[in-house]
Amino acid sequence: MTTLRLVLGDQLSDSISSLNGCDRAQDIVLMCEVWDEATYVKHHKKKIAFLFSAMRHFCESLKRQDYEVEYTKIDDPHNAGSFKAEVKRAVAKHAIDRIIVTSPGEYRVLQDIQQWHVDLGIEVEIRTDDRFLCSQEAFTDWAQNRKQLRMEYFYREMRRKYRVLMHENEPVGGQWNYDAENRKPPKGDLHVPPPYLGQVDEITQGVLETVAARFANHFGDLEPFYFAVTRDEALKVLNRFIQQRLPSFGDYQDAMIEGEPWMYHSHISFYLNCGLLLPLECVRAAEEAYEQGQAPLNAVEGFIRQIIGWREYVRAIYWFKMPFYAEANFFEAARPLPSFYWTAHTRMNCLHQCVSETRENAYAHHIQRLMVLGNFTLLAGIDPKYVNAWFLAVYADAYEWVELPNVSGMILFADGGYLASKPYAAGGSYINKMSDYCKSCSYKVTRKNGPDACPFNYLYWDFLDRNRDKLRSNHRIGMMYQTYDRMSDEKKHAIRDDSQKFLDSME
Repeated sequence: MTTLRLVLGDQLSDSISSLNGCDRAQDIVLMCEVWDEATYVKHHKKKIAFLFSAMRHFCESLKRQDYEVEYTKIDDPHNAGSFKAEVKRAVAKHAIDRIIVTSPGEYRVLQDIQQWHVDLGIEVEIRTDDRFLCSQEAFTDWAQNRKQLRMEYFYREMRRKYRVLMHENEPVGGQWNYDAENRKPPKGDLHVPPPYLGQVDEITQGVLETVAARFANHFGDLEPFYFAVTRDEALKVLNRFIQQRLPSFGDYQDAMIEGEPWMYHSHISFYLNCGLLLPLECVRAAEEAYEQGQAPLNAVEGFIRQIIGWREYVRAIYWFKMPFYAEANFFEAARPLPSFYWTAHTRMNCLHQCVSETRENAYAHHIQRLMVLGNFTLLAGIDPKYVNAWFLAVYADAYEWVELPNVSGMILFADGGYLASKPYAAGGSYINKMSDYCKSCSYKVTRKNGPDACPFNYLYWDFLDRNRDKLRSNHRIGMMYQTYDRMSDEKKHAIRDDSQKFLDSME
């Protein structure tokens, strides 16, 4: 009996469940680069190159372990262009009796695979992706009978379950969350270590040439290429973070500095989300650094919360609420995405910096994504479908399971508060506090109205005004409506007028 074991591009782990029990003398492992997946949104060129190179290196790793691997490159003349078509071709070629695949990370791909047994007339076994620490069944059990789902309480359960930063039944240090200590502005001389720069070997060079030729009209700079593309290299990135950046990560994880896109962040989401790293090994590495006195508790706890708290939580929310989550649009936002999200041609320096760095690196850290790029789309009333498509396309760590809840739930409040308790809306003062962007901006962050005023300032109040019916009962922002109501009619008129002029000019 010959089994075809399909390994997808975000399943680059030796421990992936689809390989469990593999008969290396008889079974066929299929990996394929397909046009449909590279273009259903026009992914950043560097994202495509990273995943294709990581896939090809993983293929070579499997071959060294005596797996029989069939690998289809994007420029193979026989490439059928989709997962199903490539599987069908392999089934015919090798007289396959059954197919085994680990459950994919995107709903649309799962829907397709669930029909293969009918379309291909062959048994298809879809296995649980057990690289994640919370199964969907466990999350459902936790979520049932709760009026509200909040990540903080989920995170505490995960800490207890995996005994992370725990002393008996209490959190180490006496607190579950040290986020209040992790909001220092970028003041003084900060010495940010240089990021990891991967070596471009023969495999990666071949991928870069192919991507340059076949995806020339996609967004983003292809070179310089710096990603780790093997597990050994990804472990170096993790270890480098633990040693060089983790000690300052907590204090400055919200800070933004012009010309410093990497800051003290870990840059391991690329490797976690494609499988080159596993979540618990990253958590244990940070925990060990704390225990050995190499990093403070606020930094270690903040990093761990991102992995076993937020990452696991958003994935669980995604599968819990799909397919309806993709259609959420609580504010009925309908504006198109501004062209400067692709060109970076805008007088707003914060947006110019973040879009430019996204174009260069296929990366921006979470505060740039949430409080600059995302905050603007929230305030400007951009249709969630355009915002989601952009975030999914431009970041090398973006897959729908992680992108959609973060954008529709956290950034846009498009789910009406299912994931977040309030919209993460802010005026220019927040960006001025947490960055140095405003110093080089042609707008004045201290001005509230007029042609030279920071657009975030009046767009913030305009957002609250036009969405009052939907937000006035939210207790977390009620004070802001009290502030707005105390404004003069002249001030309110100026807010509406400046906002309308800006939004009209943007279109």
